[in-house]
Amino acid sequence: MSSGAAPAFERYVGIDYSGAKTPTSSLPGLRTFMAERGSVPAEVRPPPSPRKYWTRRGVAEWLSERLRQDEPTLIGMDHGFSFPLRYFETHGLAHDWPGFLDDFQHHWPTDGDHVYVDFVRNGAEGHGAKRLGNTRWRRLTEERAGSAKSVFHFDVQGSVAKSTHSGLPWLRYLRQQAGERVHFWPFDGWAIPPGSSAIVEVYPSLWSRGFPREDRTGDQHDAYSVAAWLREADPNGSLASYLDPPLSPVERNVAHVEGWILGIK
Repeated sequence: MSSGAAPAFERYVGIDYSGAKTPTSSLPGLRTFMAERGSVPAEVRPPPSPRKYWTRRGVAEWLSERLRQDEPTLIGMDHGFSFPLRYFETHGLAHDWPGFLDDFQHHWPTDGDHVYVDFVRNGAEGHGAKRLGNTRWRRLTEERAGSAKSVFHFDVQGSVAKSTHSGLPWLRYLRQQAGERVHFWPFDGWAIPPGSSAIVEVYPSLWSRGFPREDRTGDQHDAYSVAAWLREADPNGSLASYLDPPLSPVERNVAHVEGWILGIK
């Protein structure tokens, strides 16, 4: 893709994620916005039910349905997609992202209907004590981002740790459900095949100040900003440059395991 090239995607989804409560809890902090090529992002509301807001399970099932459709869709989610290499080395794990997802879900089964992240942290569920990290460990992309917090930094304002530990099993679910119809960037490669849908890790703070807040809550505006930026960046060529950041071969090998935040160079 170069400047002025035809867009690679037909739909753009921004998700502001929440690690609160359980996967079946209605969460006001979990917001989804979607844009078509020719329209600005609009909030996607959950299907009618007694729950007012999305649940993590509901969002995963909704995404799975979108990924089974023929429209190439780019989905940005704001939680960590993997852990630092130090975690893999400490726990003797192969540098294999799908294997990491399986191992993590086994120890941190936070996709269980009644499982809080804190239930695993305190030993009431799963085997989280066997798969702990350290707040000093940061991924290369977090170091480059500067203000991005460690995926192990719990119990602080703006913590991404809880949303990461609750969201990883749902990435595994989507990979199982969608199969080859979805490309997880950059784990499946830096180049997204033409006609494919893709899921990327995003950091809304990179873009949210560039769009008027209007009457949206902070969570709504973060999700809106992700969808809006993706929609604008696809046809103007900047998306292509961010999907192929100027990393050294060694850094690319690290990012193939640790993941990368779209928009960081």
